[in-house]
Amino acid sequence: MVTVLGIDPGTANTGYGVVISRGGRLAALDGGVIATAGRAPLERRLAQIHEAVAGLIAEHRPHALAVEDLYFGQNARSAFAVGQARGVVLLAAGQAGIPAFSYTPQVVKQAVCGAGGAAKDQVQRMVGALLGLPAPPAPDHAADALAVAICHANGAALREALA
Repeated sequence: MVTVLGIDPGTANTGYGVVISRGGRLAALDGGVIATAGRAPLERRLAQIHEAVAGLIAEHRPHALAVEDLYFGQNARSAFAVGQARGVVLLAAGQAGIPAFSYTPQVVKQAVCGAGGAAKDQVQRMVGALLGLPAPPAPDHAADALAVAICHANGAALREALA
């Protein structure tokens, strides 16, 4: 049995999802969004994200944390902010002694949908189907975090066999 905390980092909205993998079967234990106030100073927003992730780690005691890698696209300023959010997430994992793994958006989409260029709504539908949920998870930040956790959980058995 493997429990994975997946994170879709952002300073305004950080998605999280907790997935358990047992005997090749996946189930969602938790998921949602850590929302911060847009007018709050960046250091307070980052502290809030860190505290929330540390709380999720304490509550669920995951075997691993999986976080989505940066995607620069056209907006470098946004990428730097996401990088800072990733940093406090990784700090929380390090402080708890939880190993952390990073996956690009394309690798996550490939693992969940079979195509690295899958659309957000397709990812949401596939996450819902893989986890046996009655409806696709929402909002999309939570669905993305669950997808990152699924990506890691599906490769956990292989990594363990190779270790």
